Amino acid sequence: MFAMLCAVTIMAQGRSLVWVADQGDGTYRNPILHADYSDPDVIRVGEDYWMTSSSFDCLPALQILHSTDLVNWEIVGAVDSYRPEGIQEQHGNGVWAPSIRHHNDTYYIYWGDPDVGIFMVESKDPRGPWSEPHLVEAGVGMIDPCPLWDDDGRAYLVHSWAGSRAGFKSILSASEMSPDGKRLIGPEVLIHDGHAENPTIEGPKFYKRDGWYYIFAPAGGVKEGWQLVMRSREPLGEYEWRKVLHQGDTEIHGPHQGGWVTDTAGDSWFLHFEDRYAYGRVVHLQPMTWTEDGWCTMGVDSNGDGIGEPVASYRKPHTSKPMAITTPTEGDEFNRSTLGAWWQWFGNPSRDWAMHSPEGYLRLYCQPYDNLWEAKNILSQKLTAPAETFTAKVDFRAGVAGDRAGIVIHGRDLATLSFEALENGSVVLRQTECYKAEKGAEEVVNEELIWNEEKQLLLRVVVSEGAMCQFYWAEYGRNFQPIGKPFKAKEGKWIGAKFGLFAVTSGRTNDGGWMDVDWVRVTK
Repeated sequence: MFAMLCAVTIMAQGRSLVWVADQGDGTYRNPILHADYSDPDVIRVGEDYWMTSSSFDCLPALQILHSTDLVNWEIVGAVDSYRPEGIQEQHGNGVWAPSIRHHNDTYYIYWGDPDVGIFMVESKDPRGPWSEPHLVEAGVGMIDPCPLWDDDGRAYLVHSWAGSRAGFKSILSASEMSPDGKRLIGPEVLIHDGHAENPTIEGPKFYKRDGWYYIFAPAGGVKEGWQLVMRSREPLGEYEWRKVLHQGDTEIHGPHQGGWVTDTAGDSWFLHFEDRYAYGRVVHLQPMTWTEDGWCTMGVDSNGDGIGEPVASYRKPHTSKPMAITTPTEGDEFNRSTLGAWWQWFGNPSRDWAMHSPEGYLRLYCQPYDNLWEAKNILSQKLTAPAETFTAKVDFRAGVAGDRAGIVIHGRDLATLSFEALENGSVVLRQTECYKAEKGAEEVVNEELIWNEEKQLLLRVVVSEGAMCQFYWAEYGRNFQPIGKPFKAKEGKWIGAKFGLFAVTSGRTNDGGWMDVDWVRVTK
């Protein structure tokens, strides 16, 4: 039923040149990940933390991150490619708001596909391999699931509802689940109706502490929302609730939706996202304090209103397994036989999209397309800092007129720097932009150069504060020249804008063109 088509590998982790959260003095700054890891969830098993996040239509799905101190993170794998048969691949659909858990020496990830239902995968090792997705419960609009295995061996699952599919939202419901976590065995129980005071409540996470059952849930919407904590003496309620984190007088808007975890000293922390538009939903880490009456506050109550506000910096969590300053991998030298898990496509990949060469480059083959918004064979990675530079060393070879390949900043609006083969046999280097790409608008050429020489070229995009982008080109070893005009990146459907590589064609023969990518590097 499922395609599992994209092998992934991991390159040696290092330190980013553009964003590092660990300040090297026992403190960290937020966001701990200045990249789009939407709806993050986290657990600790022994001395190790494991995190995953929403991947929507980006594949491989469910990237897995590892840390031993909650500040320094490395990408260690991904669940794999995922798409049910009969469901059209579309931006913003697919894998929504996962939860990761550890039970009986097994790791589990649950997520909701708004068009299909609730899925689960399991593994003995969070680095993988993971099982094929198992459909726990079919149902349109069932999203954001989270399981809880109780002390008596019984299990439960809470989730929210997507109004765009179910016809209602702002509702949390729960039911009993089979102990093996593979099916729901009880009726849906209404846990919370947020219409009056907590509209758009969603993303619940299920916990148990000191005899209390807790459900952590965001409300109020992505941009201006807040975080709730609910509690009950029974897993299926009745639940009381409190607001425990909001923007307050800080600059961090909508701080909410994430996971609670304790460090090895027993201190509590909350990991959540903040939507930074073109940069995506970046990840923050907040300290948590519990009161004697069993309630908590996230962040610091800096204005005395009884609700926590997010911190800009703080002391690092206690760890008994120190971790060197490490950040998720950026760029690539393409010296391996499989793609790194930090790369994602916009659809289930096909083996004819790309191949590695033993000489140390990646070859992208031109695939038919209608427009770049709908193209699935764009190999992309996240923006990882407010300002950064992506440079790719490439070599383009056209097969027929209409073959096209280059780099793209991809979102609801998009811009490219690419080669294209023309009907007269010449090749041009073009900088284009497309505002309202998701609405089917056509690309506009800002500048083009005739480029008929067959030689390697450097293509570059410089992203500056505010997600402003400027494209450049250079012959290898020579100075860069600007081309086109500045472009303001825009987020995609539920995700941040992405840097990507692509090779497409408006025609199709038995001997099409390609682009070889020697490397991609991310610098200041």
